Amino acid sequence: MSLNVPFSCALVNDFINQYQIQMDNPKGAVWGNIVWAHSVSKDLINWERLPNAIYPSEPFDQYGCWSGSATILPGNKPIILYTGIIDKNKTQVQNYAIPANLSDPFLQKWIKPDNNPLVVADRSINKTAFRDPTTAWLAQDGHWRISIGGKWGTMGIAYLYRSKDFMNWVKANNPLHSRNGTGNWECLDFYPVSVSGKNGLDTSIMGSSVKHVLKVSLDVTRYEYYTLGTYSLEKDVYTPDEEMVDGWNGLRYDYGNFYASKSFFDPSKNRRILWAWANESDSKADRVKKGWAGIQLIPRTIVLDPNGKQLIQWPVVEVETLRGKKVKLSNKMLVKGKQIEIKGITAAQADVEVTFSFHSLDKSEPFDPRWDRYDAQNICSQKGSTVQGGLGPFGLLTLASRNLEEYTPVFFRVFKAQNNHLVLMCSDASRSTLKVGTGAYRPSFAGFVDVDLTGKKLSLRSLIDHSVVESFGAGGKICITSRVYPTLAIYDNAHLYVFNNGIETVKIDSLKAWSMNRPEQMNQ
Repeated sequence: MSLNVPFSCALVNDFINQYQIQMDNPKGAVWGNIVWAHSVSKDLINWERLPNAIYPSEPFDQYGCWSGSATILPGNKPIILYTGIIDKNKTQVQNYAIPANLSDPFLQKWIKPDNNPLVVADRSINKTAFRDPTTAWLAQDGHWRISIGGKWGTMGIAYLYRSKDFMNWVKANNPLHSRNGTGNWECLDFYPVSVSGKNGLDTSIMGSSVKHVLKVSLDVTRYEYYTLGTYSLEKDVYTPDEEMVDGWNGLRYDYGNFYASKSFFDPSKNRRILWAWANESDSKADRVKKGWAGIQLIPRTIVLDPNGKQLIQWPVVEVETLRGKKVKLSNKMLVKGKQIEIKGITAAQADVEVTFSFHSLDKSEPFDPRWDRYDAQNICSQKGSTVQGGLGPFGLLTLASRNLEEYTPVFFRVFKAQNNHLVLMCSDASRSTLKVGTGAYRPSFAGFVDVDLTGKKLSLRSLIDHSVVESFGAGGKICITSRVYPTLAIYDNAHLYVFNNGIETVKIDSLKAWSMNRPEQMNQ
């Protein structure tokens, strides 16, 4: 189900009803030689590979064509802004490219005009940490605006630039936003979400009916964080909402292996789509042997949670076209220690949706006040799927071998804090493989779910695809992606189970699981 790519700081956009994605190292499965590869699709699922779109060829990008964004100018004219590397010191400038032939439905050839670069760092900017221009937005004053990520010392910065003609850009006196202690900001994304309704919005929409999202990829932690807030056009600044945690303890798109994402507005279906890259968790030697490294995850829709405090993500509906054979379960009780195997589907490549319910919250284990409320990953590593709890752990054992020598559990565990209940969701790769060797990364990814437990129900959806498990908890309020490399639980030898290791009996209200077919093969 996934698209294999050597490297990505993702960009996607809608060009004449063709979705396109660019990222690559064409010379190997390691970092370096960054170009913009090019694939096209009409459905986000089946892709066709085309020749590379942008590659180093000029003094303003001779050491690499790094990430950026696309904007659709009036007249349905796409333009790409991207970061060029101009020397061995990794000095970064911002360039643009335009299609050579707008009548080509695939936009296969791109031109880099001679007036590049458009934006060069001034003395107030760290020129080696100045990259990834956002999609531009057009304000009511007739000026375009973009933001570019950077840092000064340990302060992460979203620089703001304005232009009336898209060619001549002037840096604003103040950044769009900044934050001390976060480190470098890269792969910025800035866009509006509707405060009511589920439709996505064009990047230039503003006003009282929207909140804005600022997403940053943190070079230090290799995670992505976002805040919700208000964009003031008069001041040209973004201010996170008061209850937002702005920094390393803030909200994340995904609490697992998920980075360098980019969103875009799809006008054909009035939705905003998010796409991200998941790198490998095995060793460099493994990547070189395979000949590829990194995948594009399943695209997701993004909307604002009705509570206004977080985003909700869900796989695009098109992925359901890959569903094949279906099995169902309902009204099954999971007492402590029970497992039920889900048979009749291809467990190595599956789509699973399950809703659990429980009679009471009374058996929730106490939340240890010594734990760090913001370090869910550490708590999950201590309280794994085999550690008996009160309410939980319960969930799925994905990519499991027959005798459970290997498995990747995705599960919930409910704690009782001083004034409320805390729901922990984990995707634990620590037992995912018997493979030994250096360089492997097998973390217990986890996050806390902001969910109403009044109905005493929790839902989980997992997309399983051989070496990746993408999971969506509580209807997409939390997402966790894991990369895993089983040696036994592969192909027809992979199994899928539902389990409960908590004292409180858990009921499977409903479970639906599908074998997932392979997309049409893109050109290699």
